[in-house]
Amino acid sequence: MDDIVFEKKLTYQDLLKLKRWNTPTVYNGWEQITGRDRTKGNFNLEEVNDFMPQMGSMIGYAVTVVVEPSNPEHTKNLLAWEEYREYIAYFPDPKIVVVQDLDKPRCDGSFWGEVNSNVHRALGCVGTITDGAIRDLDEMSNAGFKALAARMCVGHAFSTPVEWGTEVEVFSCKIQPGDLIHADKHGFLVVPEEDQVGLYEASCFMDANECNTVIQAARMSSGKTKREILQDINRAAKQFQDAAEAYGNGRETIARKDSNL
Repeated sequence: MDDIVFEKKLTYQDLLKLKRWNTPTVYNGWEQITGRDRTKGNFNLEEVNDFMPQMGSMIGYAVTVVVEPSNPEHTKNLLAWEEYREYIAYFPDPKIVVVQDLDKPRCDGSFWGEVNSNVHRALGCVGTITDGAIRDLDEMSNAGFKALAARMCVGHAFSTPVEWGTEVEVFSCKIQPGDLIHADKHGFLVVPEEDQVGLYEASCFMDANECNTVIQAARMSSGKTKREILQDINRAAKQFQDAAEAYGNGRETIARKDSNL
């Protein structure tokens, strides 16, 4: 099978830089540059549990699979695992496996465990997001395979790939193969293609903007009266907002110039 081709907007070095931030910080940067509705569509709208918070954040391109552990009929496809692994292997690294469990909200079994996490890690996957369950938590952690999931369970039932390489929906968020995902204990963010270039710079800017204005004003309050503290915070909040607007306006100006070339 030839390599699956899609246009990467970021280098591996770019991804490593973004991985150093937590997902809320990356969201703040994304919010600054996106033209999309920031209230829906690009992150989990339902609660999701990070079972390996000690591993920090993960970033990668989505590979997708649908499972239905309650249904033994799927196990009749004797080539399912082989064909699914072929799809995973030739998708560009690093990858995050997004698993939609058709049994939701019921839990009959887990797609994930010690064996599957090690196999996927060998194929270039850094972790998973599933609205189903995981098991073998310690063994998955030892494999270096991060998991955001709905819950844990003890069995795998009839877990087998049903379909893969298609759009899935997990935690009320639709995800396509190749989507860039940043995830940690807070949840996950799906970064649209048009927002990937400049995301790291925007995240760095917004973090520095907070530290240089409102956070600084709040933390330098010792010995001041409440009136002085309020004045400092109000002044800093305006500085924060002005800087954010100037940054956004600057990006819009650059985008307009580029479009006229």
